[in-house]
Amino acid sequence: MTVVDQRTQRCIHLAGRLAEAQVHELLRACGPKISTVVLMLGDLISVDAVGLHTLRSLQEGGARLRDVPAYIQLKLDALS
Repeated sequence: MTVVDQRTQRCIHLAGRLAEAQVHELLRACGPKISTVVLMLGDLISVDAVGLHTLRSLQEGGARLRDVPAYIQLKLDALS
């Protein structure tokens, strides 16, 4: 995970796997005081059920998901 703070937003680049073990770190990186969070998911190769629900929850809370791999988008759409 790489976190880059920009003027008006925080960009978080996720690579590899997002599983339950990484969710706490992701939520901490998003932080409660950050108004705009952009999650860059182009290098994400897998996500477990906890990670998937976390992404959905962050998105519903206003985070923007970018470069979402098609198979992950299908899983997110199935949660709706």
